[in-house]
Amino acid sequence: MTYKERILDFYRNSGIVFSQEELTQIEYADFGLGNIEIEGLNLIVYINNERYCAKEMVLLPGQTCPEHLHPRRGENLEIEGKQETFRVRKGKVYLYVEGEETSDIAAIIPEPSKDFYTVFHEIILEAGEQYTIPPSTKHWFQAASDGAVISEFSSPSDDASDIFTNPKIKR
Repeated sequence: MTYKERILDFYRNSGIVFSQEELTQIEYADFGLGNIEIEGLNLIVYINNERYCAKEMVLLPGQTCPEHLHPRRGENLEIEGKQETFRVRKGKVYLYVEGEETSDIAAIIPEPSKDFYTVFHEIILEAGEQYTIPPSTKHWFQAASDGAVISEFSSPSDDASDIFTNPKIKR
């Protein structure tokens, strides 16, 4: 089964109903790293406007969205960074944010980018649980061994302004 077929299976088996158009518009983000099955993210954007954003994300087992933050933006930094709430619909997610470091984390830090993961305050989210990440907070997340489907509800998303810890990342 190809990578894209695996992602489609996750969406189709999530218990969420998607239109055929949504399934043909999945974004497969490899962040320019060329190792999408290790560091990548797959998403359907329902809406992203000047007021709010809603997405459905899929992570394969062990797949990691690299560390980043959503900073203030605008010509004079007058726009607050993105605040986002992750709600796990299926599977389990290991989320890491700034804060007191968890001594023995559950995630496996991706070897190719090991030096670019710097925050280790662990929040484990099971299906039906959610967590809100404040603006300008470094974070990264990884699916547990069964993969995960995650809904994101947030203020407007502006990928171009995201700051990734790994300078090799292109979004």
